[in-house]
Amino acid sequence: MPENRSLPEVRDAVARLCADYPDTYWRDKDRDKAYPGEFVQALTDAGYLAVLIPEEYGGAGLDLAAACAVLEEIQRSGANGAACHAQMYIMASLLRHGSAAQKQKYLPDIAAGALRLQAFGVTEPGSGTDTTRITTRARRDGDEYVISGQKVFISRAEHSDLLLLLVRTTPRDEVDKPTQGMSVLLVDLRDAVGNGLTIRPLATMLNHATTELYFDQLRVPAENLIGEEGQGFGYILDGMNAERILIAAECIGDARWFIERASNYAREREVFGAAIGKNQGIQFPLARSHVQTEAAALMVDKACRMFDAGAVCGAQANMAKLLAADASWAAADMCLQTHGGYGFTVEYDIERKFRETRLYQVAPISTNLILSNIATHVLGLPKSF
Repeated sequence: MPENRSLPEVRDAVARLCADYPDTYWRDKDRDKAYPGEFVQALTDAGYLAVLIPEEYGGAGLDLAAACAVLEEIQRSGANGAACHAQMYIMASLLRHGSAAQKQKYLPDIAAGALRLQAFGVTEPGSGTDTTRITTRARRDGDEYVISGQKVFISRAEHSDLLLLLVRTTPRDEVDKPTQGMSVLLVDLRDAVGNGLTIRPLATMLNHATTELYFDQLRVPAENLIGEEGQGFGYILDGMNAERILIAAECIGDARWFIERASNYAREREVFGAAIGKNQGIQFPLARSHVQTEAAALMVDKACRMFDAGAVCGAQANMAKLLAADASWAAADMCLQTHGGYGFTVEYDIERKFRETRLYQVAPISTNLILSNIATHVLGLPKSF
């Protein structure tokens, strides 16, 4: 990122913290499919997960640029911010649309680390990326909402106290526009599990604590409604834009990790009597990855600036995520190719990071959907679906 946005003090401090959690720590967590609770607690204690929370609630009161710097540096160190990044991007929905009472009730404890807001419940088995087709329903019953339905690919639900949940309060066929009739509820998982909510772990190729959620007449206080009933889709867009920008920053961190590892290896590894980095077949992919990463970082910075200024930035957030995810995936492939057979071994950590960064071609929004969105909303082409 440009120097005035690089926040060197933040980056240096995060790097020092991450140094206490070396490759072996992450290797062990990945092998055991274990949640990196110690690392998350250290980030919490240092205040990094509260950077977006205003000072009046005990947070740092910084902007999205600071959150991007934190997450990029985590990834660049070889760690994995996916264990806790949701607490940053979920903040956008709560901060912008939550009531004063909700903020006062939850934000001080989240900032202090007494509460974790790590889970974001949107995706369903039957809807995929077509969020307007979710069917999880919340029916108003007096002072409560009664929730029934299912969510899938929900990370960290077993390690969070609160869940930001998107539901339908009006069926899709009863609204004028498909984006209407959805609402956002803040669910206290400590009360919900066993009282209408069942959480089931979902085995995946990544150590992301992924789960499925089953709601069976779960009762949630109506006071936990974020904003107005039926307007939830617009509220989560703020969270989704922040999510895409923050994950794009993570991808930049991943890409820089891969480039550094590949460059170091290319300087040291000798074959046929010379360092392999002398060969253009190694040099050129490395150089191209660096160029691609630096260009993507500029787009991430632009999207971040627009978000922090309160500007409409959906297209820019999508473009930043696309470019950064492509850069990290290309860097991962290049790094693995540079290392040859050693890249497939666990002790080099490349295969772990390779799997982790591959996710961002698919989530939190797939590359194809981004391209479709840009084609339709930026270029004015007809909708393809």
